[in-house]
Amino acid sequence: MSCRSNLSSWQALEQSAANLKQQKLKSLFAQDDQRFDKFSCQIPGLLFDYSKQLIDEDAFSHLISLVEEVNLDAWRKKMFCGEKINFTEDRAVLHTALRNRSGSSVMVDGEDVMPAVQTELDKIKHFTEKVRSGEWTGYTSKAVKDIVAIGVGGSNLGPQMATEALKAHTDDKLNVHYVSNVDGVQLADVLNKVDPETSLFVISSKTFTTSETMTNANSAVKWFLNSAKSEAAIEKHFVAVSTNLQKTRAFGIADENVFTMWDWVGGRFSLWSAIGLPISLYLGFEVFSDILAGAYEIDEHFKNAPTSQNIPIIMALLSVWNTSFLGYKAQAILPYDQALHMLPAYLQQGEMESNGKSVAFDGRTVEYTTVPLIWGMTGINGQHAFYQYLHQGNNIVPADFIASVKPQKVVDKHHDILLSNFFAQTEAMMAGVDEQQVRKDLAEKGIAQEKVEQLIAHKIHQGNRPTTSMILDTVDAKAVGRLIALYEHKIFCQGILLEICSFDQWGVELGKGLASAIEAELTQDNVHHEHDSSTNGLIAYYKQRR
Repeated sequence: MSCRSNLSSWQALEQSAANLKQQKLKSLFAQDDQRFDKFSCQIPGLLFDYSKQLIDEDAFSHLISLVEEVNLDAWRKKMFCGEKINFTEDRAVLHTALRNRSGSSVMVDGEDVMPAVQTELDKIKHFTEKVRSGEWTGYTSKAVKDIVAIGVGGSNLGPQMATEALKAHTDDKLNVHYVSNVDGVQLADVLNKVDPETSLFVISSKTFTTSETMTNANSAVKWFLNSAKSEAAIEKHFVAVSTNLQKTRAFGIADENVFTMWDWVGGRFSLWSAIGLPISLYLGFEVFSDILAGAYEIDEHFKNAPTSQNIPIIMALLSVWNTSFLGYKAQAILPYDQALHMLPAYLQQGEMESNGKSVAFDGRTVEYTTVPLIWGMTGINGQHAFYQYLHQGNNIVPADFIASVKPQKVVDKHHDILLSNFFAQTEAMMAGVDEQQVRKDLAEKGIAQEKVEQLIAHKIHQGNRPTTSMILDTVDAKAVGRLIALYEHKIFCQGILLEICSFDQWGVELGKGLASAIEAELTQDNVHHEHDSSTNGLIAYYKQRR
């Protein structure tokens, strides 16, 4: 299999990158008053503007050629049809089947998975209605007031991000709390807020063996039994999302209260499955269904839109362009909407766990940088934290700016003020401020010439900082579904473009295995493993002082 860097489109892009590194975004806008129209797309509910990326029509044409040369269309069809494109684990990649609204079959190993998907959705709906109506009661016949979701990674980040994004739409029937960190502080804080008689715990672990999750779950059930006194009460207060019925039974959870998932659903792509149960319980099944519907709209766009107008493909191309060709090593996610404050953390896992790799399909070490470091936070807070670095640091960090036309909550002119910052920051990062403008501004303020000369270098902004702007109509359930699905398909396209497998996570597994062995050293007597001197010293220091 040939390396991507041997493709003619890749080599053409290397030349385009060399040329554009000498260009200024400000000049590209000055030369073409149609630039926004050429490099932006609109779909229902979303404007996607990438005109402030450092590209021109020539580079964009080569990017489109790269899509064709790597045969992305064939890979896309394989994914949607249930072929096992996660070849290192021999699994299909079918989170899209979980939100399939077409009624069409999706086959895996000769079996249509859609009936099972629909059965599980019906089960989620029925259970949600029982809990939210008060029909489901605890061991003292009281209705549920608090949902405590225990999981980690993909079993936590997706549901928590979505419920945070949409909590403005809650009817306040239930509260939801998330526990992911095995640090006991988080669990203790949640348990201190809830009543065992009115709490429902959702334990999410595909294998029901995940160390962090099961440690928290076992501590939660111990806390619960201090009040309930009877293990028979567990099934009234604990449900699970898992495929391991033997383990869930041993825990005390009734089979009918276990929601399933499948090995063709990766953890970081799983909020569309029963992993999304906390979303449904907190916001109602109709809201959860709308999230699925919004994602399905993007699935259809991704399958059917021409490459030059296909937003997930363009997102992936821009990432590869910025990282592998222009040499930018990081990307910021900057939502100008408080509801989306967990999106950067969610996308960190989605992109970096998927594509943070350096081995090609055939096992070769790739010759180019793959994905960037993903980081960020809400825009206004970021402006007063790290935007100085974005504007004048000597490392250029492309950024995705995300906002909405209509706020979830209208408070005077707050949203106009928020959006004025959104528009101003992308303009400033693109245009910068040159020496001539600095001199003019300082002169108009009456600054002495000597002082002007001292300040010029400090006040110049080079600009040429690439940004993409995404404007949603509003942050509602469908918008959240659309936004997540856009980034999911971007991640898939990145993997194909870069020739790396996006759907395993062997780096994560390595750390888990080592931690398990060390855990035995910390919790059992006379257990010792071979380590380097640093690890030995650290373990000894801890054990002597705990």
